[in-house]
Amino acid sequence: MRISVFGLGYVGCVSSACFSDTGHEVIGVDTNPLKVEIINDGRSPVVEPGVEDLIGRAVKDRRVRATTDATDAVHNSDLSLVCVGTPGQPNGSLDLSYVKGACKQIGLALESKRRFHVIAIRSTMLPGTIEDTVVPTLEVFSGKKNGRDFAVAINPEFLREGTAIADFHHPPFTLIGSDDEESAAILQRLYAPLDAPVLTVGVKEAEMVKYVCNCFHGLKVAFANEVGALCKAFGIDSHRVMEVFCKDEKLNLSAYYLKPGFAFGGSCLPKDLRALTYQAKTADVDVALLNAILSSNRRHIERGVDMVLRTGKKRIGVLGLSFKAGTDDLRESPMVTLIETLIGKGMQVMIFDREVELARLFGANKTYIEQEIPHISSLMKRRLDEVIEQSEVIVLTKRSDEYRAALEQVSHPPLIIDLARVLETRRSDAGYQGIGW
Repeated sequence: MRISVFGLGYVGCVSSACFSDTGHEVIGVDTNPLKVEIINDGRSPVVEPGVEDLIGRAVKDRRVRATTDATDAVHNSDLSLVCVGTPGQPNGSLDLSYVKGACKQIGLALESKRRFHVIAIRSTMLPGTIEDTVVPTLEVFSGKKNGRDFAVAINPEFLREGTAIADFHHPPFTLIGSDDEESAAILQRLYAPLDAPVLTVGVKEAEMVKYVCNCFHGLKVAFANEVGALCKAFGIDSHRVMEVFCKDEKLNLSAYYLKPGFAFGGSCLPKDLRALTYQAKTADVDVALLNAILSSNRRHIERGVDMVLRTGKKRIGVLGLSFKAGTDDLRESPMVTLIETLIGKGMQVMIFDREVELARLFGANKTYIEQEIPHISSLMKRRLDEVIEQSEVIVLTKRSDEYRAALEQVSHPPLIIDLARVLETRRSDAGYQGIGW
């Protein structure tokens, strides 16, 4: 495949070297003639182990060349990769001038190109940038139409400085964001030589994935550093603690807790967070990240409350009361907080939870239910169909096949607010609202 790579900075240079190494012909494009000259001399304009050797061999074998002529590059390639920078501005927004400049160059070149062309953005950009900036710029300067004369996709890079070549050849996955099959198929062929899964999602999803990855990496570093500060204050070996922590790939380093849904609760997480942050305070250790967790969790409960209140309805049915499926534990259940808030706002609440109903009759939580939350216990119903039939809004708070089946059988179901993604195939619309989907 013939590829034109716009931007010969770090990402563009590494991409040019690596794609040529997998057998593709690459034309590097840059407005800086010095970078073009360096590439054509078989050298690398960036410092990265192994890149200069790859470029030297590729230039010698005529698989890589560089130019300042964007039209020549676009006309002599099937696919353009945009690898320009998106630096941050003082207010936190992104400077998209380099992206716009590259798209203008490509658009002007497309004006006189007769063949269909694919443009893939490797630059890191916020969700909506392809739709709001990239596509309009290409259409204006080409006079052509996206999806008819050319296609746009996003192909985020996940390269670490110092190990970029290894990261390219051995990624956990390759991500393609495309809203049309043709551009996705071309990009999939581009990565065929790599022994790694190729994941294809929508454009906005791919734009977001890159940011989620980077933010999570920052979160992990901050978390480990706060653990280190606490351990030092307590005279504990922080590296040994985190070494053991990382051995748990079932919960700690896994996807288990990384699914959007409702707030956490139960007898452990809130209590232990409060205890550790209190201990940090006594040791004069500022743990801003740990302190923010419970605050963020409370705000998520408030989001659920706001979703119900915005409906303007009064008769609310809540399916699920314990803090998660498979338990009758109501201690610090976010569902209890949500229900108490709705009652305080004048809502007429009915509740169904088979697990809690059994506990109310003879379970270990019988005393807690009767003495601590009698006002909520009195609102519980024994029949699921009764709650569904008499409610204007149904709030789903935990996953249950019983709830899913019951709602699917109702010919005219009430408005559904799903806090646990019980109805996995649904997306927010007039009759259904998910808290994070």
